Amino acid sequence: MAALFFLISRDPHYGSDRAVSATIRAMTQHSLQNHIAKLRLRLRQSAEKYDRSESDILLLAVSKTRPARDIREAYACGLQHFGESYLQEACNKMDELADLPVTWHFIGPIQSNKTRAIAERFQWVHSVDREKIARRLNEHRPSQRPPLDVCLQVNTSGESSKSGIAVDELPRLAAAVDALPMLRLRGLMAIPAASDKVAEQHAAFAHLRAIFESLQERYPQMDTLSMGMSGDMDAAIAEGSTLLRIGTAIFGPREG
Repeated sequence: MAALFFLISRDPHYGSDRAVSATIRAMTQHSLQNHIAKLRLRLRQSAEKYDRSESDILLLAVSKTRPARDIREAYACGLQHFGESYLQEACNKMDELADLPVTWHFIGPIQSNKTRAIAERFQWVHSVDREKIARRLNEHRPSQRPPLDVCLQVNTSGESSKSGIAVDELPRLAAAVDALPMLRLRGLMAIPAASDKVAEQHAAFAHLRAIFESLQERYPQMDTLSMGMSGDMDAAIAEGSTLLRIGTAIFGPREG
């Protein structure tokens, strides 16, 4: 985008800096519209292929590192749910976009000293993987607000570098969260090991779905399976995802 600004600003056809900025905003808006239209078509085609209802699959726009203006433009294109991983950055954007009825999802690792702000400012948290964090979120959730919608992050691959609770420890965490009055247990989230092999993508998502369905027997209010990103969303849809976390396919690759 910086290179684009340089090229346009040197073209006398575009005139003043204000005109240049307006032109770039219009180009960005058009680009976002195209990306979102293509994404919705891809979602619709995958849903039809796997006998799913498109309306049962939520698009969560992963807006971390993106400026507030991109979120505003994506909202104008029909997206309402946005995912953030960095608390201070997210809070700044929330303040700038306070006029929009956006639903904010926290999707990054949670530090203990961040739980108050997360509980106060977000509607969803996808990355609860410790009882200590769950209890702090419950404690800090304002009593006048609805319970915080929570997904438990599961480390399905067993990789030590990945966040998430081990599968065999998940029932204990689910029970703890379910007992907290200011949290609402909604589902599971996972980020499987990256793979370009479609069969491996399907296997990883099928594993999480089986875990989810097992927990649903005890917690029937669980309705959210947060899995699938830009590169593997088709396999995720096939295996039952109800929420796709999409960044690149909406906003394009991050710069830098």
